[in-house]
Amino acid sequence: MRGGVRCALRGGQTVSGPGRGVHRRAGVTMHDVARHAGVSTMTVSNVINGRSQRVSESTRRRVLASIAALGYRVNMTARHLRMGRTGMVGLAVPGFESGYYPELAGRLADRFADHDLRLVMERTGGERQAELDALAAARLRTYDGFVLSVVAGDAADLEKLSIDTPIVLIGERAVPARFDHVLMDNVGGARRATELLLESGARRIALLGGVLGDEQSMPELRARGYREAHEAAGLPVDEDLIVSCCFRIVDGYAATLTLIGNGVDVDAIFALTDSAAVGALRALADKGVHVPGDVQVIGFDNIAESRFTLPALTTVEPGNDEMAEAICSLLMERIEHGGASRPARVVMPEAKIIERDSTRR
Repeated sequence: MRGGVRCALRGGQTVSGPGRGVHRRAGVTMHDVARHAGVSTMTVSNVINGRSQRVSESTRRRVLASIAALGYRVNMTARHLRMGRTGMVGLAVPGFESGYYPELAGRLADRFADHDLRLVMERTGGERQAELDALAAARLRTYDGFVLSVVAGDAADLEKLSIDTPIVLIGERAVPARFDHVLMDNVGGARRATELLLESGARRIALLGGVLGDEQSMPELRARGYREAHEAAGLPVDEDLIVSCCFRIVDGYAATLTLIGNGVDVDAIFALTDSAAVGALRALADKGVHVPGDVQVIGFDNIAESRFTLPALTTVEPGNDEMAEAICSLLMERIEHGGASRPARVVMPEAKIIERDSTRR
């Protein structure tokens, strides 16, 4: 059920519940529906569960009309208990402030709702112990499946865990080969973003949120793509243009103001998240810097708000829908067919550039 107010049935029929204009009598049961429609409870069950091949079309319509008239709703809690399930999938992410994670949660909630599963979010704060605690056996018993964004943990930590609940890991960190893993093409996406700026004539590209290092973290991987684009163009990287900062709007705003205040010469800004790029746009506007005429700006993640900034933000689309679809499909396979039903898979969609008004060709 989506939003707890309706139950979608096969054949394009939707039975409305509370909140959709139907006055539901308390305690309406499947037996009441069967009696109202003049059929057996098994026939009602067949209609509700989409076993239309066992029911004539005229009978199916009569049952659906009775369901609507009585305001009957399927008791999903009882159904899940009979199946030995909780009806919930967990999603643990570093935080809720960034535009990316709430949008990911929305995409996943929609997809899991199609399987009558509710999504529950947890926050790890990007801390190693909190990520490991999220995978504790006692906590996982609450869920039919679990999705964890790995930010601080490493493969050695995860390898020690004994986990029976179906799991999908997301994020850039290396993980044990026994887990399904969905991740972004951070290096390729950052390289394409930097190439776009270089092709437009930019030569002083500030990297907001970049860090030096060879670990498999998001800022390090995106900084690697930034460097690869410069190297392929035969251009040096000015280390002063790699600015360490966090990834919220306020962080991008503060980092950009610092660049301007320090008199650093920049003709483009590549922010490692769209949220930081939104902050950069506001800082440039506050200082009277024209975008894209004076300074071009590009972000990463293609969050919904990026279309509505002024100017509209050019960004890296990492394959948001493809990743959400893969996460849901991989987890549902495990839930429905057992944890050891197949070898683990790794999914990494191709990153693409969405060009808008904050950059120029």
